[in-house]
Amino acid sequence: MSCPICQKRKSSRFCPAKAETICPICCGTEREVTLDCPPDCAYLVAAHRYEEQHPRQLLADTPLLDVRLAPDLVRIHPQLLSSIAFTIAKFCAAQPAATDPDVLAVLQSLAESYKTLAAGIVYEQPPVPPVQRGLYDALSAFLNETKRSPTQNPLGRPKDSEIFQLLVFLYRMGLLRTNGRPRSRRFIEFLRGQFPGAHELKREESRIIVP
Repeated sequence: MSCPICQKRKSSRFCPAKAETICPICCGTEREVTLDCPPDCAYLVAAHRYEEQHPRQLLADTPLLDVRLAPDLVRIHPQLLSSIAFTIAKFCAAQPAATDPDVLAVLQSLAESYKTLAAGIVYEQPPVPPVQRGLYDALSAFLNETKRSPTQNPLGRPKDSEIFQLLVFLYRMGLLRTNGRPRSRRFIEFLRGQFPGAHELKREESRIIVP
């Protein structure tokens, strides 16, 4: 039986995204590109394990790369950083269509908004795609509520400049954690893994059906 993707090579590898067998080459080239791979696919897990052993490097033209992060940023606001990450993971758990590129686009856009806000200018340019706009609105609402609510941090409420740096920190982390493929969820899965006990982040039952 020939591969249903390339129509050339022999099918020998079961693909849970298509629920049929495909050839190994199409599995490698189309994975997280045209194939919406479930996170527990054995071939995807193996690929991600390989990627962990070969970390990405940020290119010189990476947006926001010129921002110098405060060395004590994470130590001062660990709970806020964790809460932002949880908000992202929770939104993505409820929106299975969300991908790493969606999250990165939102973090970049929101960081740019807080950069101008820290300079005393109110200017926003939210992303247009519905999933990205939904996450942008969810994060904006959370951050606005955080700035209004009482805080247990002895250093007081976070400044706009500090929120900006936290967003840049997460943005860079996401760039290093993802693999650059358009349907990748490697960064999202990393964030979900930081909150193993959270009921809101429970994954749906496996889509993998053994043929």
